[in-house]
Amino acid sequence: MRRRTFLVAGGGVAATLLLPRAAFADDAPVEIAMTGKPDGSRVWFDPIGIHILPGQTLRWTNRDPGNSHTATSYHPSLNDHPLRMPKDATPWDSDYLLPDESFSVTFTVPGVYDYYCVPHEHAGMVGRIVVGEPPAEGWWNSRDPAAEAGIPAAALATFPSVEDIVREGAVRLG
Repeated sequence: MRRRTFLVAGGGVAATLLLPRAAFADDAPVEIAMTGKPDGSRVWFDPIGIHILPGQTLRWTNRDPGNSHTATSYHPSLNDHPLRMPKDATPWDSDYLLPDESFSVTFTVPGVYDYYCVPHEHAGMVGRIVVGEPPAEGWWNSRDPAAEAGIPAAALATFPSVEDIVREGAVRLG
C-alpha cells in the first residue's frame, strides 16, 4: 500500500499550541473509505460527513476494487471550483488513488470543508468535514450562488448538513 501525506497549514502552529492535550490522545488517523458497488453503479465516501478536532488527521483509502478515486478540496486553485473551505486553509488534492492506496491530511484550521472525487463528482461523490466548532455564519448555512457555481446538482444534493455532522460525529449514507 502506498501512502501519501500532506499537511494543511495556515495558522496551524498557533492553533495547535492552544489545543488541549486530549485532542491528541489518539494519534491514529480518522479513516474515510472511498468505496462503490461492484458493478460501478454507485460510488461514495464512508463516512460522507465527519466532525474532528483541529490537529486531527484524516486518511482516505480507496476500498473500491473497480475504480480509482480522488479526495480533492473545493478551491478555486483546483479545477476552477468555488471556495467551500476556510479561506486560510491550504487546499489539497490526493491525485488518483488506485485500490488500497491512501492519502492523509492534517486539519489545523477550524471550519467546514467540502471535497469531491474528480471523476465521480457528477455522480454525487462528495464529502464534508467539520473541524472544531463551525462559525455561526458561512456559505454552508446559506444558498450562496457563488459557493454553488459549477457544482453538479447530484453533488449539491448529497452533502450532509453541518448540524447533522456535529450532532452525530459521523454521517454515513443509508
